Amino acid sequence: MDFSVALLCVGLAAGCAMAARGSLHDLQLESYQFAGYFRSMLRHPARAFAPGLLMAAAACLCRFLLGGQFWGRCVSALLLCACGWGIMRLTARRKEKKPFVVTPRVKRLWCIMGLLFLLILLPVAWKGWRWVFPLLLPLWTALGAAAAWPLERCISDLYLRDAQSRLAARPDLIRIGITGSYGKTSVKFILNTLLSEQFQVLSTPASFNTPMGLTRVIRERLQPAHQIFLAEMGARHRGDIRELCRLVHPTHGVLTSVGPQHLDTFHSIENIRETKYDLIRAIPPEGCRFFPDDGGICRELYDRTQGSKRLASLRPGSGADVWAEDLQVSPRGSSFILCTADGRIACETRMLGEHNIQNILLAASVCLELGMNLKQISRGIGKLKPVEHRLQLISRGDGITMIDDAFNANPAGASRALRVLSAFPAQRVIVTPGMVELGPDEAQYNRSFGEEMAGCVDLAILVGPKHTAPIRDGLLAKGFTEEHILTVRSLDDVPALIRQHMKPGDTVLFENDLPDNYSE
Repeated sequence: MDFSVALLCVGLAAGCAMAARGSLHDLQLESYQFAGYFRSMLRHPARAFAPGLLMAAAACLCRFLLGGQFWGRCVSALLLCACGWGIMRLTARRKEKKPFVVTPRVKRLWCIMGLLFLLILLPVAWKGWRWVFPLLLPLWTALGAAAAWPLERCISDLYLRDAQSRLAARPDLIRIGITGSYGKTSVKFILNTLLSEQFQVLSTPASFNTPMGLTRVIRERLQPAHQIFLAEMGARHRGDIRELCRLVHPTHGVLTSVGPQHLDTFHSIENIRETKYDLIRAIPPEGCRFFPDDGGICRELYDRTQGSKRLASLRPGSGADVWAEDLQVSPRGSSFILCTADGRIACETRMLGEHNIQNILLAASVCLELGMNLKQISRGIGKLKPVEHRLQLISRGDGITMIDDAFNANPAGASRALRVLSAFPAQRVIVTPGMVELGPDEAQYNRSFGEEMAGCVDLAILVGPKHTAPIRDGLLAKGFTEEHILTVRSLDDVPALIRQHMKPGDTVLFENDLPDNYSE
């Protein structure tokens, strides 16, 4: 093969690899799961295929202007690299809610993609098919990720085994697994605050709830002084919790909830229930299992569970081990009497919503099992702060109250947020793009969200006209005034509407915030 042809293939391969930055970002947002990546590609075909189309156009233009001679091909190779770099920079400047992170895995994937692209291009270079290659760039990206998977699996296994060895060297460490469809991050932060009144606690930060997330925390943060490890466990597929339990080997398990979330991957509530219950199955006989009394699936799972178990309830007389009495919930916080069979104590917290009291009771039941007394628990409850992006009360400085519930993305969480908002005086405004990952019933869940919203808000700002159409239908079906429904294309348009329609004393709830791969 002519040297200039090979050089041209190198330039095109490098340019395409750089231009694939947007596809790599979508792959990263989908946790490198191919099913989610392809769904994201189908949702935004123009965004997915535009970089490849630009690269193909650049390649054809170079061919037309510079011809197929030696120096023309050399210059074309440089121009194609520059074009790929320009597309990469252009996508990097796009405003991203969750920025693209160039991790070691991304660097390895980029190198493998570039090599794979070159191996594909070289055999077909003499046939001229290289000009068509960029048109399928999102698919070549997926092929590159598939080629990199064995290497990534080996690296992950090495890290996982190292984390397992570190945990095995600490038989004294109390390991508490926390899972649920929603509420697991809030319960984790609550439990961390309460347990810290007596113990040295290591807790996974933010939403580090995947195998590699937990592995990183164990390898980088676990210290000999730590007495308790709180491991949040997330799941999107059947078997995910079992994998996390094989890593952590939890001594105690906390189930926060079971409900419709990630239905596009779980497919049914039954699969969600069995996946979450895998944590309870993994607890050894000497360990303890903790449940909330939700009057539904969690209570059923509690009733069927054998061995040591504890139940936390908002309702007296429910047979719970921990319950609340004299519950008072206001827009500025809550107060209640924490009750057990052995005593009771008054508690106050700045956390909003009745559901957070349920989370506190669940965490308190764990603390009691580990030997803490009611005074320590009450003192810890008084120190609790709203969890970031989960019904977090924020004062804007202009007299308008903002409730940041951007992290919630499930029907139960949205319903609880609406109940919190309805307790606030003056005008109540909601800003939402709706809910996603709810499978074939997603539109119906969003319509029901709109129907419930109609009785709780005075003004609805819907972000994204296509996805929020069912919410709009639900609002109108309940007689909500159409003039009080405002639809915008992105969150960037919301501040101007807030300034226009709100005044001091009003309250705005930001309910859910879709990642970039769901934005319209």
